[in-house]
Amino acid sequence: MSKILVFGHQNPDTDATASSYAWAHLEREAFGRDAEAVLLGEPNEETAFALAHFGLEAPRLVTSAKAEGVSQVILTDHNEFQQSIEDIRDLDVLAVVDHHRVANFETANPLYMRLEPVGSASSIVYRAYKETGTPIPQAIAGLLLSGLVSDTLLLKSPTTHDSDHAVASELASLAGVDLEEYGLALLKAGTNLASKSADELIDIDAKTFALNGHDVRVAQVNTVDIAEVLDRQEEIEAAISAAIVENGYSDFVLMITDIVNSNSEILALGSNIDKVEAAFNFKLENNHAFLPGAVSRKKQVVPQLTESFEN
Repeated sequence: MSKILVFGHQNPDTDATASSYAWAHLEREAFGRDAEAVLLGEPNEETAFALAHFGLEAPRLVTSAKAEGVSQVILTDHNEFQQSIEDIRDLDVLAVVDHHRVANFETANPLYMRLEPVGSASSIVYRAYKETGTPIPQAIAGLLLSGLVSDTLLLKSPTTHDSDHAVASELASLAGVDLEEYGLALLKAGTNLASKSADELIDIDAKTFALNGHDVRVAQVNTVDIAEVLDRQEEIEAAISAAIVENGYSDFVLMITDIVNSNSEILALGSNIDKVEAAFNFKLENNHAFLPGAVSRKKQVVPQLTESFEN
């Protein structure tokens, strides 16, 4: 059987890394397939913390499946082709394991597609381990826990599903960690932004969404001090403007999320600022505005932008 590459989205976050790593392991152990987890970008500091904590090596980086001599792939934590590997349209997608909206997606052949409105792709993968009766190694349980904690901000995000609480508790027990203690340490590891250049900062966790013919880039950074990030507004805006020109984005929306108080500041540049303002019913002042209670790009930003751009 030919090799199968398993990967999450570009600019992989902890959930993309964890879900692909674990699903590849599940493919090998439960189904006997030659599956390898790979990354479409360097792991961020939060993900690096999780991997190091549980003694795991980061999967290797790839940019093209064809260059690897691979034609079959499995996607986790995404399904939109513009967020995937560069040659995705030339590949045979065998499966998708995701918890996001479905958009810009079609295949020539039938596939296994598992999409659930839960807090993380890691939650889905963990349930698949249980359903197949496949033993889950302690380190992989820890990595899946990290993906769930990261995507739900330690079960405080509105994307958290009722079932995620039990999943988190079970994974913490399997991983041998205290949920609250480890979860806070993981999230704090991802808030070290001072060492990041502006270019790195706006690309830590960024995805492109096709909204009514417009490519809109939506990025998110987590912090414990929004003001500290806004102090760098001039250089951040310069980096955003350069990214818009280089990549043809119509608009760039940056969420600066306070993980302690569960609020965000929205910094936006582009050619459809009126639609961004209408999406959140606010007025940008000096290109930014406060969005109280917003911590989830998936639930509190992208749907609102989608509706606004379609009207």
